[in-house]
Amino acid sequence: MPQYYILAQLLSNNARWADEVKKRDPNFFVQSAAEDQTPKILWFGCSDSRVPESVVTASMPGDIFVHRNIANQFHPDDDSALAVLYYAVAHVRVQHVILVGHTNCGGAKACLANAHAPTPTPPPVPNSALGRWLARLTKLARDYDDLTALIEANVREQVRNTAATDVVRSAWAQGRDVQVHGWVYELETGRLRDLGISVGKTGAV
Repeated sequence: MPQYYILAQLLSNNARWADEVKKRDPNFFVQSAAEDQTPKILWFGCSDSRVPESVVTASMPGDIFVHRNIANQFHPDDDSALAVLYYAVAHVRVQHVILVGHTNCGGAKACLANAHAPTPTPPPVPNSALGRWLARLTKLARDYDDLTALIEANVREQVRNTAATDVVRSAWAQGRDVQVHGWVYELETGRLRDLGISVGKTGAV
């Protein structure tokens, strides 16, 4: 197989997809380019290749504003995540922020194993970027023995972190009912599961 076959395949698939979209809606791409984006959803998810938000929700370009990272974290001191949240809420004016974990998450699995190792250190080594990124999840994992339970706890933690930001609280103070939700995508079924932990300006939703 040629070295760049996979890249050529991506380009070919894209061309085929674009043609199919134009057949269904000849003006879709022209309108998309001419108008500002107005998605109602901000999706904070994991970088895992098996959880592409637009695919698993059957969404189109323009439907979902997205930020993804290892193990779907929202660290209160992460400028990248905070910048995305601010832009999405204040400028794009999304109505819903969804923190989405998934079953069999490699990041969560590594943190769980590390947390219960004889001499735990943030994986893979303390001074690596990945180790620093997963340190908080490793600390959380010390309270759990089950991977799915940790994955759900991680989503709950990120919902709390997001709802506590000045960005969300400012939106609430302005009377906007921006809601923060926690979901888990199940690799085994292809289904999204709502954890029932949504919060809005008046509390639990």
